[in-house]
Amino acid sequence: MEWTHPGRSRVDTVSLEVVEMKVSAVGLDIAKQVFQVHGVDSKEKTVLRKKLRRGQVAEFIAGLEPCLIGLEACGGAHYWFRVLSRSGHDVRLIAPQFVKPYVKAQKNDANDAEAICEAVSRPSMRFVPSKSIPQQDMQCLHRVRSRLIGCRTQLVNQIRGLLSEYGVILPQQVARLRRALPEVLEDANNELTMFARSLFRSLYEELIELEKKVEATDIQIDRIFRDDPDCQRVAAVEGIGPVTATAVVAAIGQGRSFQNGRQFAAWLGLVPRQYSSGGKSKLMGISKRGDPYLRTLLVHGARSIVYHSKSKTDQRSRWIQDKQQRLGTTRACVALANKNARILWSLIAHEEVYRPAA
Repeated sequence: MEWTHPGRSRVDTVSLEVVEMKVSAVGLDIAKQVFQVHGVDSKEKTVLRKKLRRGQVAEFIAGLEPCLIGLEACGGAHYWFRVLSRSGHDVRLIAPQFVKPYVKAQKNDANDAEAICEAVSRPSMRFVPSKSIPQQDMQCLHRVRSRLIGCRTQLVNQIRGLLSEYGVILPQQVARLRRALPEVLEDANNELTMFARSLFRSLYEELIELEKKVEATDIQIDRIFRDDPDCQRVAAVEGIGPVTATAVVAAIGQGRSFQNGRQFAAWLGLVPRQYSSGGKSKLMGISKRGDPYLRTLLVHGARSIVYHSKSKTDQRSRWIQDKQQRLGTTRACVALANKNARILWSLIAHEEVYRPAA
């Protein structure tokens, strides 16, 4: 194997066993075709710098003694996590924003790999939860569903906006618009021309097709939900349905990447953002870090619970009512979403059964 010592200009040929004895941590900058490797020994001295093609990565890493390997959590990172973990290495994923401060010079593959290697060695570094193939399947399904819903929203907004230019005002709700649009197309008293009616009829057919695709994804999510015991356990919490339950399990798996529920809530961005200095603490709105899709589902589920808690007298409802009176409805929804996130982590990590308040 050929490698270049960082302090030399010539290329030396050394045996693989020598490298195996020295490398204790590796930073791997992954890409589509060209990968950069940076390795250090136990004293954090650089002993390995190498550029590899995609097909060479698995074989090269498998030839190293088990060590700590860092990857940026970008496209393909979970695949390489699984591939490299099979060789006995301790593989960890790091969020790109945590790697950037360790880049010492201008951005290139070699400097990125060195920064990843240094970041993964820090004892206080926070890592991204890895995903198994079933988790990837569930998350892919949720990503497709989210895109379909976004396309449907865009289409509904476009239909309403274009029809308003003809003096036709339709409701915002998708179901009401879907029922009202055929009547508009059949109404001979509005200003729609034959060309416009044909155009809006095609948009209506596109909306129906999107509705069918969203319904198909919901059916798949329900099927996964019924077959997964973790999802069933999570769904016992008020405000958590099949969509949110499967999204949580797909995001954190068994929850081992978090030490407690507060870390999970912070990872979702459901904790206050701080701007503190000189011993003076200043808390602002939520940080909104992490997965916005999962955070949105938790907040929407909490909003339904807050809405229905007005006439209840149990302990949880009284807590919600107190938050609502002191902080307002929106903040009460976020506070309940934070509480639910902590409960969900505990149920998954400790494999417990939810016990609602008396």
